[in-house]
Order: sequence, then structure tokens, then C-alpha cells
Amino acid sequence: MTVTYSSKVANATFFGFHRLLLRWKGSIYKLLYREFVVFALLYSMLSLVYRWALADPQKRLFEKLSLYCDKYAEQIPVTFVLGFYVTLVVNHWWNKFMNMPWPDRLMVLISSRVHGQDEQGRLLRRTLMRYVNLISLLVFRSISTAVCKRFPTIDHVVEAGFMTPEERKVFENLNSPHFKSWIPAVWFTNLASKAREEGRIQDNVDLQAIVSELNRYRTGCTTLFLYDWVGIPLVYTQVVTLAVYTFFSACIIGRQFLDPTQEYPGHEVDLYVPIFTLLQFFFYSGWLKVAEQLINPFGEDDDDFESNWCIDRNLQVSMMAVDDMHMNLPPMTKDIYWNEPDVRPPYTLAAADYCIPSFLGSTTDMGLSELLQGEDISTQELGHSGSVLANMRRLLSVQEPLDLHARPSLKRHNSAISSFFSFVPDQHPHHRPEVGVATHAHASPPVLNSLSTVQEVQSVDASNSDTHSTSHASVQMEVVCEADLHELSTSSAAEPDAPDELHSGEEATCADSQSGTDARKLRSGSPAHRMRRRELSFQLSRQSSRSSRSSRRSPSSPRALLQNKAFLPVLISPCRSPQQETLPSAPCTTPQAPAPLEPRCGEEQQHNHQN
Repeated sequence: MTVTYSSKVANATFFGFHRLLLRWKGSIYKLLYREFVVFALLYSMLSLVYRWALADPQKRLFEKLSLYCDKYAEQIPVTFVLGFYVTLVVNHWWNKFMNMPWPDRLMVLISSRVHGQDEQGRLLRRTLMRYVNLISLLVFRSISTAVCKRFPTIDHVVEAGFMTPEERKVFENLNSPHFKSWIPAVWFTNLASKAREEGRIQDNVDLQAIVSELNRYRTGCTTLFLYDWVGIPLVYTQVVTLAVYTFFSACIIGRQFLDPTQEYPGHEVDLYVPIFTLLQFFFYSGWLKVAEQLINPFGEDDDDFESNWCIDRNLQVSMMAVDDMHMNLPPMTKDIYWNEPDVRPPYTLAAADYCIPSFLGSTTDMGLSELLQGEDISTQELGHSGSVLANMRRLLSVQEPLDLHARPSLKRHNSAISSFFSFVPDQHPHHRPEVGVATHAHASPPVLNSLSTVQEVQSVDASNSDTHSTSHASVQMEVVCEADLHELSTSSAAEPDAPDELHSGEEATCADSQSGTDARKLRSGSPAHRMRRRELSFQLSRQSSRSSRSSRRSPSSPRALLQNKAFLPVLISPCRSPQQETLPSAPCTTPQAPAPLEPRCGEEQQHNHQN
């Protein structure tokens, strides 16, 4: 019977596998102890002859022979040949098991598709399943020694009930020199076709399903027969067997402990018992015994397939399924979870540790700080790389092309939150907000975190949106405008040859047009300043596009929020008067407290409010 030890190794415990070494049935000790005893006896006898029976000249001759055998025995590729052979045998063994005939699918189809509560319907179903089991029995008789001993002749098959006397006459009268396991399959298909004509099988689809499953069952039986017919080539088995036994025959002589006084290399110690040679014999010979046991699993070894049990099981189960269980249904009742939407079967105290929550993904337990950490690091790295490239261009005096929109910008803003919503005020102790800053008179700045959605942003009071709707499109560009003027004034003062653009050659104005699109007008007589203006506008456009692409992990993009009049940014760039143009401009900041609304550029602000 097959040795089953799966329950012993269900859990990996201390010395769990070591307990398996004490089993005798199906063990390597039971297979190998005879060969092991013979090898040990031959080695011991030769050692005694060398030590006590040979004279000194004969000992010297034996020692030379031992060294010769030990040198050339290692050239036999035992590991390679034996390992490849065992792998091939194990694959054949597993394929044979996967093709074992199991009639479960056929009996389910016959029980559900072949109708008839009368005696004729019952006889039809039982006869079909008897033919199915007869196919596997005929195959097992031809490949398994255990089944052949149980059913040596057709008379034993008839006596066991797999075949009637009339069927036996038809079976024997068919003159065919080939294997006749296909005859019950033909009987099955003819009987199924007759049942279809009588209406026992309702349509051709059911008939096709039954015949297709029969062909699948017959294919498995035929595969077992073919594996028995064409197995592993005999020459390969002979090569492996000869290699193993030749190697250990040489080891009987070559692994002898020689006289230490002769000072042979590797023979400085005389241990009498070759422990590692015995272990090597145990492993290699055990490997060969494994192949010998698995090469035909339909024999009578401890780990061979239980073919007789398969025959008994298949016949009993299949007959019960098509006869006693045909249309024998238990009454339908409401289950115990009828009114419970959350179905949870109970656990015993022994299995309470196995009640675990459902897996929702590896990122479920990550916090918001961990999610934003990688984004900040990537932003810093990209910013650093952009500054390096800018320094290289400045060092090499590389002039930017006029068409800056034709290539992507090297700068990247963190997200839509950092580029549009969060204008953090300068925390310098000597910094004071500029007088020209205008804020909303009634609404405070909305508090936006990283998880705010568009719906939360739009929930800001929309009653004051009409007042400053014309200044929303220009708020970002105006903020950058003021910082840019300060940078240009600083850079122009450092160049001796450049004229004083801020005092004479340049006029920077911040105005809002009626349509709200002309947000920034910068007139400069210097080509460097015109190039700077294009670069600023291009960076702002790139910033808006990147904000729209990052809408999956942040609030909606500035472009989408500008189109929504319900959203009111509270930052409005200061409007400069002509008298203030010569003064250095401070960076645009957000006041910490709402300030009263200041007049914006005189008549232009009044015109904007009227619109």
C-alpha cells in the first residue's frame, strides 16, 4: 500500500523530518539493506586479506592497485548520469499518475443527462457506467501485476460482474490481434446514440458532452498503456546501472586504508572503517533504487499505485451516482445565513488563530508622510539637476533658442498644491507685507491639505466670486512677475555695460484686462529681458500642465480651478504706481490676516469691478 506521511510534515517543527527517518515501510533502508550488507562484507574481507594474509611484496603490489583504482574511479560520471536518469524517471512516474482513470466527470454527466425513472432508464445508466469501468479494468490487467493476479482471465472478469456472458462471446468472437480495450468504448457510444434516439438524452449537445468525456477518459487509459509499452530506453537503464556498480566495485579496492608507514598521499591515517565511502554508497545506490521503484509504479512495491483499490472505488462510486442518486435530491431549505449579509462561518478555539482580516493591498498601512516623502525627494533631485544644467549653460555661454515652447522645461514643480494653492509667506523677522497687497474682505484663505478633493475646494463661499473673477487668471503670473523684476534689477546692476532698464529703458506694469487673459505686460528694450520673459511664460505653462497631470494624487489642476468661478484664490498681486517702479520690489507673499481691499490702479480697477 502507498506510504502516506503528509500529516507528519504538515507543520515544520523541530526534528519533524528526522522522525521520518525511523519509519521502515517504504524507506530506503528496506530497499537497500541487502546491497549495503554485501558491500560492507566485501570491503571488510578485502581489508582483512590485505592486513593479515599478504606478504610485504604482495602488499606493495596491492597498494599500487588501490591507488590506481582510487584515481580513475572518480572519472566515472556517476552524479551526472544518475541524476539525469532519476529526473527522467520521476517525470514519467508523475505523468502516469496524472493519467489515472477517474470516472467522476462521466458519472455526473450520465446521472444528469440520461433521463428515465423507470427500470429501462436505470438499466441504461448502469450499463453505460459498467462499460466505462470495463475499459479501465482491461487496461489495468495489461499493465499492473497486482490486477493481473486478481483477474488473470476473462472468466474472472465475467465472474466479477464487469462483463456479461453474452458480452464475453461478442468480445472473444472479434478476431483482432491487437489490444481490445477499445471494444467497451464502442459499446458505450452505440448505446448512448440509441438513448438519444429514444429520447432518454434530450438533445445532441448532451450527447456530445457525454461522448467527449468518454474520449477523454479513454485517452488517459490509452496513455497508461503506451507508457507501459514504450518506456525509458533500456540502454539508458543499463548505462546507469553499470556506472553505479562499476564505481563501487572500484571503491572496494581503491578506498582501502593503506599502510601509513609507506607515506602514500591521503593515507596518513588508518581508520579501518570507511565511513564516508559507506555513506557515498548509501546515497548513490539509494538514488538508483528510487529509480528502480518508480520506473514501474503499477507493481507491488510499497509506494506503487493501488490499482486494485482504484478499480473497487470507481465501480462503487459510479454505480451509486447513476442509480441511487439519480434525481434523488434532498429538500431545499433556507441556510443559516439567510438574513445575514456578512457571512462568517464560526471558528473553534483551536482554529481561532487562523481568523485573519482580509488582505487589502501592501500599501494599505502606509501613512501620508511616507507617500509624500518620495515625492519630495524626487522634486529635490530634479531641482538640483535643473540648477546644475542652468549653471553649465551659463558657464558655456549657451543662448536659449527663441522657440522655448518647442522643448520641455527642465524644471518641475512639486505638485498643484505647491504651485497654485500654497503661497507661503516669508517668515523673515524684518519682512513686512507691502502696502499694495489686496485681499478678500470677507473670506479667509481656505485651508487645503494634501488629501483635499475638488469638492472640498469648491465648497468655499461662492458669494464673493464675481468680485475678483477677472484677477484669477493672472494671480500666478503676477506673483512671478514681481519676483522677476527684482531679479532683473539686481542682475542689471551687476553688469557695467547694461543700461539701467528699471529706471530708463524698461517699464513694468501689472494690469488686468476686461477678458482676464492679458495678465502680464512686460516691455523691455533688452533682448536678454525678452528672452527671460519667454522663459517665465513657458515655465508657467509647463507648471500648469504638470499640475493637471498630477491631479490623481492632489487637488485638481489650476487650469480647471480657474475655469470654475466658485473657487476664489485670496492672493492678489500688488498693483504698482508709476512712482513706485524705481523701488526694489519685494516678493509676493500672503498676508497672515485679511486686510481691507485697496484701490487697484485707479480707473482700471473700477472698470474691472463694473465688468
